[in-house]
Amino acid sequence: MTHYTYKTKGTCSREIEFDLDDEKKLHNIAFHGGCNGNLKGISKLCEGKDASEIASILAGNTCGMKSTSCPDQLSKAIAEALSH
Repeated sequence: MTHYTYKTKGTCSREIEFDLDDEKKLHNIAFHGGCNGNLKGISKLCEGKDASEIASILAGNTCGMKSTSCPDQLSKAIAEALSH
């Protein structure tokens, strides 16, 4: 399993950590900062799921008047991890 840390941009959360297994499934997703309950829920819903599928689902989600959101930032973090 490979561990990734992503510094978010434009959101209340400051950082996202997660692991990718050899089959590119997501594990141990943790947001630092942001809306605690909502982000814990997103993390649980994404646990064990295919990383590229989750990135596709979450990409483009916005929060209020912001052009991004914590889920959108997770999609960017996943895309970056998958590109390595």
